[in-house]
Amino acid sequence: MNAAGLPQPLTLATAGPLAGTVTVPGDKSISHRSLMLGALAVGETVITGLLEGEDVLATAAAMRAMGADIERRDGRWHVHGVGVGGLLQPRTALDMGNSGTSTRLLMGLVASHPVTATFIGDASLSGRPMGRVIEPLSLMGASFAASPGGRLPLTMTGLCPAVPLRYTLPVASAQVKSAVLLAGLNTPGETSVVEPIATRDHSERMLAGFGAKLRIEASPEGRVITLVGEPELRPQAITVPGDPSSAAFPLVAALIVPGSAVTITNVGMNPTRAGLIGVLQAMGADITLSDERSVGGEPVADLTVRHGPLTGIAVPPEIAPSMIDEYPILFVAAAFAQGRTVMRGLEELRVKESDRIAVMAEGLRACGVIVEELPDGLVVTGSGGEPVPGGATIAARLDHRIAMSFAVLGLNARAPVTVDDARPIATSFPTFVAMMNSLGAH
Repeated sequence: MNAAGLPQPLTLATAGPLAGTVTVPGDKSISHRSLMLGALAVGETVITGLLEGEDVLATAAAMRAMGADIERRDGRWHVHGVGVGGLLQPRTALDMGNSGTSTRLLMGLVASHPVTATFIGDASLSGRPMGRVIEPLSLMGASFAASPGGRLPLTMTGLCPAVPLRYTLPVASAQVKSAVLLAGLNTPGETSVVEPIATRDHSERMLAGFGAKLRIEASPEGRVITLVGEPELRPQAITVPGDPSSAAFPLVAALIVPGSAVTITNVGMNPTRAGLIGVLQAMGADITLSDERSVGGEPVADLTVRHGPLTGIAVPPEIAPSMIDEYPILFVAAAFAQGRTVMRGLEELRVKESDRIAVMAEGLRACGVIVEELPDGLVVTGSGGEPVPGGATIAARLDHRIAMSFAVLGLNARAPVTVDDARPIATSFPTFVAMMNSLGAH
């Protein structure tokens, strides 16, 4: 953020094809969880490739405030943990900035510790409801004093020992699942989460990697994840793969700018996160995976993307949890496809950093794209690969993914597209503008 706190407009354009090889920042979901679990392990966890965006730094600051020793040296992050049950009372409010993930997961950690913590955040985060996490954590014994609507500022007091729980998720949410499992770490007995629709599984993979005892079973109700409480977590050496949500922006940019060919290395390909690749390939995208490998229990690959025609499709609603953060940039890809792309089952997008359905629909219309807004999604009629009219200034509403999506749209617009404020991009992708410039944008 600049010294005066003034908006920083952003306009991207291109005079020709995008070309080159880039690496995107580390996966945000894995970065958050590696800091949290490292802070609960006994010994030193070393993290390579941590995303150093504002959201993850907010998690690091909160874990320091509750007793963990976290420092960056030699390009890596070193975390000396306090052990499960060892979190200390923070002396001041925990400032979560713009990070809903940090807030909800840390609420889970605090819920089973004898700690009172106040969570605060920026205007965007303070508008996001926390009730879906408050409900199960209250059943485990935590108490809450929240702002109206279950919003921040919010003060909570954990219960130790907390009450073990079997909780069925009312909506598909990896954050709620993770909050309950993290609360279960310092809870005697077994804590179970039932998810009728599978969501991203980074928490389960990483908990198992740190030595927690987990059972994952299929049942008529859905996938059941059971955690045995009070484990001793072992420190780990973690290499964070590139964030697929960040890779989505250069990937779609290459698809829509004629003549482009871009390679993105070291991208996390966890099947619970990689839905966008399959959807784009179903639309005809030329995306090749190479050097497929496993890093720290997470599948990783290099992606090579070439420009080519896209065709509108009906995106299966059940795929939404595996790509919920990628829908804004998918809306942009759809704007250049031939025909209509129908995207439904996206109610979750209305309670993100902004109402991403409404804000994207408004911005796409301003750029001359034909869209129909649905209660649970969007129908986009594409240009058939032709440049869109553009010429608009987009209100990104403090939402990093909205800002980056419209910056990419402007790469194939007849008139410049300007994002009103690019500062929120630093929450997840601080190198976004430099990376796009390196590929040939300006």
